Amino acid sequence: MKVRNLISKRYKETPADCQIASQALMMRGGYIKPVGNGIFTLFPVTKRITSKIEKIIREEMNAIDGQEVLFPVAMPATLWEESGRYTSVGSELLRFQDRSGVNMVLGMTHEEAAVQFVRDVADSYTQYPFMIYQIQTKFRDEPRCRGGLIRVREFTMKDGYSFHTSQEDLEAYYQRCYDAYNRIFARAGVSEVVAVASDSGMMGGKVSHEYMLLTDVGEDSIVLCHECDYRANMEAAPCILEEVQGEEEVALREVSTPGIKTIEDLCAFLKVRADRTCKAVVYQENETDKFVVVFQRGDLDVNETKLRTFLKKEIHPGVISEGCGLPAGFIGPKGLPQDVTVVFDASLKGLKNVVTGACKEDAHYTGFSIERDYGAVEYVDVAKAFDGGICPVCGKKSIYTSRGIEVGNIFQLGTKYTESMNMTYVDAQGALRHPIMGCYGIGIGRLAASVCEAHRDEYGPIWPISIAPWHVQICSLRADDANVAAVSQKIYDTLTKAGVEVLWDDRQVSAGVMFSDADLFGIPVRMVVSPKGLKNGTVEISARDKSMMEKKPIEEAVDFVCSYVKEELAKLNCSL
Repeated sequence: MKVRNLISKRYKETPADCQIASQALMMRGGYIKPVGNGIFTLFPVTKRITSKIEKIIREEMNAIDGQEVLFPVAMPATLWEESGRYTSVGSELLRFQDRSGVNMVLGMTHEEAAVQFVRDVADSYTQYPFMIYQIQTKFRDEPRCRGGLIRVREFTMKDGYSFHTSQEDLEAYYQRCYDAYNRIFARAGVSEVVAVASDSGMMGGKVSHEYMLLTDVGEDSIVLCHECDYRANMEAAPCILEEVQGEEEVALREVSTPGIKTIEDLCAFLKVRADRTCKAVVYQENETDKFVVVFQRGDLDVNETKLRTFLKKEIHPGVISEGCGLPAGFIGPKGLPQDVTVVFDASLKGLKNVVTGACKEDAHYTGFSIERDYGAVEYVDVAKAFDGGICPVCGKKSIYTSRGIEVGNIFQLGTKYTESMNMTYVDAQGALRHPIMGCYGIGIGRLAASVCEAHRDEYGPIWPISIAPWHVQICSLRADDANVAAVSQKIYDTLTKAGVEVLWDDRQVSAGVMFSDADLFGIPVRMVVSPKGLKNGTVEISARDKSMMEKKPIEEAVDFVCSYVKEELAKLNCSL
């Protein structure tokens, strides 16, 4: 391919509204074009990258006995009504009616389609286990599109679904897929991706992992341990605190705290530490608007995912109105209205003599002890983990948090979908059973953008050779020079014949423009053919990541590049 014929355009200036570096570089470099909010067209250079990612994924899924299928994007709502998700999933699911008035959805995931596809085919235990997967367009009506391809509404995803006759068989296959995902990300050149325990959310199931690219611009918070291999998404990480040693209770006392509504102001006013306070965080159930009041230690934050899981209900931040019985800033366990759901976080277990609201304006209690002054309670972990917290694996105070972009996920779904959609098989004893499912996803475009975020410099992407749009770029300086043109043509033809993918820039532009564009292309190997070099009988060869720069005799240049490309691909378990 010649640059002059490539449908693409590169820009010197960063377009407005770019939120992260990879988005800016992909917009400047002619990789993506916005069509609508969170909807993009991919230029040919990006399609080459995503096609290579898909190739790696197919190879690894086929290696663990995956069978590729293709589900429809548009589905009748009846499928989602069977599973219960037509009503349980929020506005992210795009619902519409076709011309006949039939309720339809655009697939944001395809568990329902997978079950519908195999439930009248896999009817005997002898046909299990199996896994089907697809690479298909999805649509999620995302309210917070950001970062180019990082968070979009329309996207391409690999999603796979395995079916099993026992939990043990699912767990064995889950491990195979876990390992295959590690190989996929390693082959794609992003060793920065780590697997973390996660919350399964609307997907259902009890065991799940997310694959996170660790980066400061990530939207997800990751909890890790300095001392061991523990890794989890913040949503799934337990908050473990040191056990409170026994202390003598003091008398409960109501104190006047005029206008003191925040923990910070309360600590300053009463000269106490935040971890000696009991704060109230108010939510409301989505369906009923019933108030939910969470009490926890004043120095911690509520993990809303844990809270939703405990309540088994969707919630939103509470709107406190006059007359509801909840005086904002002064809410405490004693004196709450009876129709309020109360949750006590595990951080309060064993605490005595804390400061909390008195459930009346401008007043707090000191010396409050929950069991004495409120009664017996069930403590639930609904707090966010924090830096310096106790690791649930090694038990050391070595927890720290980082940021990450989710590029893949795997779930042990159990029988959530096969039961609700009445999928059965006949077991060896002739009884009807529901298959047990696993689910495995990777976002293709998001992975490409994440690689760009992880591998770049100020001038452009540095694509790993396994997914780079081309392996080599030839820059012909003074392409109007007959010798430069002839040598470039010969190099291009020979490399192409050898299976090396080449982008050739023979435009009559300045060296600055050519090299600036080459940086934005991010191709791993650059060959510069120039009158000056040819006068000395050499071609300049360099790596985009600056790890290699050579001047090779013209007659040796092609062999050197072929060997270099093959060696770099082999490092990522790929080949020409």
